[in-house]
Amino acid sequence: MSLSFTSDTAPATPEHPAEPRLGDFTTDRRVLRLMVLAVLVGAAGVCAAWFLLRLITLCTNLAYYGRLSLENLPISGSPFGLGTVLVPVAGCLIIGLMARYGSEKIRGHGIPEAMEAILIGKSRIQPKVALLKPLSSAISIGTGGPFGAEGPIIMTGGAIGSLLAQTMHMTSAERKTLLVAGAAAGMTAVFGTPVAAILLAVELLLFEWKPRSFLPVVVAAIVAATGRTLLLDPAPLFPYSGHVHIDFVHVACWALMGLAAGLGSGLLTAMVYAAEDAFQKLPIHWMWWPALGGVVIGLGGLVEPAALGVGYDNIRHLLAGDLALRAILVLVVVKAVIWAVALGSGTSGGVLAPLLILGGAMGALGGATLLPHADPGFWALLGMAAMMGGTMRSPLTATLFAVELTGDPGLLLPIMAASGMAYAVTVLLLKRSILTEKIARRGHHITREYHADPFEFSRVFEVMTRDVQTMDADMTVGQAVEFFTTAERRHTSYPVVDAGRRVIGLVSRADSLAWTVENVPSDTPLADALQSRPLHVAYPDELAGRLADRMAATDVGRVPVIDRQDGRLVGLVGRKDLMRVRARRLAEERERAVYLSWRDRGNGAPR
Repeated sequence: MSLSFTSDTAPATPEHPAEPRLGDFTTDRRVLRLMVLAVLVGAAGVCAAWFLLRLITLCTNLAYYGRLSLENLPISGSPFGLGTVLVPVAGCLIIGLMARYGSEKIRGHGIPEAMEAILIGKSRIQPKVALLKPLSSAISIGTGGPFGAEGPIIMTGGAIGSLLAQTMHMTSAERKTLLVAGAAAGMTAVFGTPVAAILLAVELLLFEWKPRSFLPVVVAAIVAATGRTLLLDPAPLFPYSGHVHIDFVHVACWALMGLAAGLGSGLLTAMVYAAEDAFQKLPIHWMWWPALGGVVIGLGGLVEPAALGVGYDNIRHLLAGDLALRAILVLVVVKAVIWAVALGSGTSGGVLAPLLILGGAMGALGGATLLPHADPGFWALLGMAAMMGGTMRSPLTATLFAVELTGDPGLLLPIMAASGMAYAVTVLLLKRSILTEKIARRGHHITREYHADPFEFSRVFEVMTRDVQTMDADMTVGQAVEFFTTAERRHTSYPVVDAGRRVIGLVSRADSLAWTVENVPSDTPLADALQSRPLHVAYPDELAGRLADRMAATDVGRVPVIDRQDGRLVGLVGRKDLMRVRARRLAEERERAVYLSWRDRGNGAPR
């Protein structure tokens, strides 16, 4: 017989067992390796962002001016006139062909694809996706697609991290860390928002809070922010400085702006997936859907050319407060329609910049009509952050993103109020966000509620069965077979103990059947029959989570619990006992009680 001791102990014997070594975190020194690799990922993310932005400019100039130039030329100045209607159609047709014959994973806005790779694909992204995603996005946006560059660069940066990790011996969790580090680096490089990129990783991509994953993401974001100062503009992308009025009226209006943005988030999400549902009903292959979406984009561009492309100039105008009311109305209607249709058609592009424009337009309309006076662009900025926080369900990311984009930390309080309210509205009204709905439609369920694992602070003695039925070590194989074959209902297995209640092994009904088939002598003592078997044991003071992990790894259904000092049997843990931990957490969520009350029942006891 050999003993298998707990995974959180040092090498030990039954006579001298080691005490558990527990701590706040499970991170080991491998995190240092990940942090070093994150430097490479961060640098590569900056280069990828620089390349993508230049590629978008090149595609725009080639599509609307016929020039191979990197000059920032507006789509509205195209000399092609009515012929510009066909430009988005041609671009989207190319994307459909790339998706059909290259990789279908380039369809969509990038972040759901990254989430799906993390949760379902073991954080492995194919090399061709890393190449085709930025190329397809540049073609889409460059030919007038009403998208942002953040989704594609998040996917591209994540692909870089994943590809680097796939060249080394790493776990899925470690690959995930480098994938998310690359995504954060890409977002930082495009927008210059390292703190918001880190929060995006925590709120949307990591699905955990561990130093092993957090520290490399921080390193990659810092490296990307530093590299951005060398390759791109180091200043805030949309500088803004305004006075914040803090009184009851303005605070209430911050919340009102969040409420409106939350409702707007629900409307935009419904529009996108209504368009997708409509395309799925068409009797043609999905490869042609983007081209049909391109027709809508082209027609929308005739009505309002400013609605095409990334639209960063629109954000600047909204923050400056120099757009007329009619121009804002036209912009918000055209942008919302062509964005929803184009995204629903399956073309490639991001959602963040359009959300900022639509939210900013909503805020600007409210500031011009209903809301109290504020500095120019203030309500537009609140609308941007609230729309992002509500639609993506990431209020912390949206808050810090707006602050870093503008370079004005004084806006933190009103932006947090608006984003938090928008988040509350969408959480209560919608089952899923615009990001997770895409994944759910592929048959996968995702929950974004994080909580402490109850197995990690429950001890074995809290869940074990103390009154344990046992079998004597001097019982013979024949007696054991007879014991299990009687009509009386039996457990599936029993601990075998000696005279001092020290565990010798575990005997199951399957063992009795095997001994019968193998013709094991019936007079063989159980102690001899179990001598060569490994014995998995647990200790009362160890964590239930450690034991559950070990039982899952070894496919053991019942484990005897022994005293650390003398090895005597003190209990037994089965799978159903571990379920008590889960039941306890559910009870904490559902059971309501009053422990303090101003009313007495007459006997002095609180009700």
